[in-house]
Amino acid sequence: MGIPHETDVLIVGSGPAGALLGYLLARRGVDVLVVEKQADFEREFRGESLAAPSVITLRKLGFGEDLDHHGYLESSGVGMWLEGRRVFHVDYRRFSIGTLPIEFPQPPLIRAFQRRAASLPHHHFVGGTRFTGLLEEDGRVRGAVLRPPGGTPVTVRARLVVGADGRFSKVRKAAGLAPRTDQSARDLLSFRLPRPDGWPLESELVVRRDQHLAVLPTYPDAIRVSHNLPKRGLGALRARGLESFRERVVTIDPRLAPLVERHLRSWDDTGFLEVFNAELDEWARDGVLLIGDASHTATPTLGQGVNLAIQDVVGVAPLIASALANGAGGPSVPATAFGEFIAERRRHKAFVARFQKRQEASLAMRSGWQVAARRARFRMLHALPLKYGVFDRLLNTPHRVHPDDLP
Repeated sequence: MGIPHETDVLIVGSGPAGALLGYLLARRGVDVLVVEKQADFEREFRGESLAAPSVITLRKLGFGEDLDHHGYLESSGVGMWLEGRRVFHVDYRRFSIGTLPIEFPQPPLIRAFQRRAASLPHHHFVGGTRFTGLLEEDGRVRGAVLRPPGGTPVTVRARLVVGADGRFSKVRKAAGLAPRTDQSARDLLSFRLPRPDGWPLESELVVRRDQHLAVLPTYPDAIRVSHNLPKRGLGALRARGLESFRERVVTIDPRLAPLVERHLRSWDDTGFLEVFNAELDEWARDGVLLIGDASHTATPTLGQGVNLAIQDVVGVAPLIASALANGAGGPSVPATAFGEFIAERRRHKAFVARFQKRQEASLAMRSGWQVAARRARFRMLHALPLKYGVFDRLLNTPHRVHPDDLP
């Protein structure tokens, strides 16, 4: 299918946020064009943890059958191990929300969104197409320039361009919406291993002094392991050799020894993630809006990225539809249409970021007294009922789904 030259909303990026937003808007009768630089979705995504509110929201939106047909893993809790002893644990089954988080791969989730959207006459999707710039007139964004594979650039006029193109957003850069980036002192190197029978179906953080592993069960039969390394330290790590890296992993978590020996065979089995937190003073201009990682990049702690993105989508879809229906802003939807939404989302993201920053500072402790104080603090937190209130607010903030978005 060719690229239409005019649409109501042009969404750049078809990750979970862009794909779901395209579907919800098309259901409301909004003309939507979703473009994605990749030709398909058969690639590895890191964010596979759907928090309980996201699961509830997807079921409300009619995607429960897709989740059940594909299959998933329910996560029963989160635990922390310090220097070989479990000192902290939260049992998700104690939350009143009544639903457990699940581990669900992103490619089938995105395909489910796209499959539903493809049946709608107002929805258009084009893969293998790159965003190259914004079309601006009189200080307002009026569309974008796209480049299909092997083709000449195409100009698409739109009343709103939505940047859902991730943590290194090109729409954000083209709009001049510069982020304030807070670089973590550490990055992550991740890999997958087969999940042994009887392995706990919960997230685990395994820490020895200033080195840690995040170990997460993964659908259908694997575990994802992420290991911290110093910022810009990948080259030095690889120079020491794979065997040295494997020894570091096993020293932190001896349970992994036989799995690492058999299945972590080369650097090709690993994936690198640069860790940073990004904030923007503005998420919108007249005619352009950023959502998901493009507007509020989060660190991987507790897997919040995809869940924050879903919250963005269910919150902003009715606002976009209303602004278009009311003719707000004429040829371009004004940034003011999203003022309250952005303020609310920024407050929640700030709460998440503060928690993540404290957690990351705790993981960086290495001196004897720091390690002892950290262990005492987590043991005390573990004994207090307060922990359930903190984690409930962090993980279980309900999504306000608009009635018009329900099937």
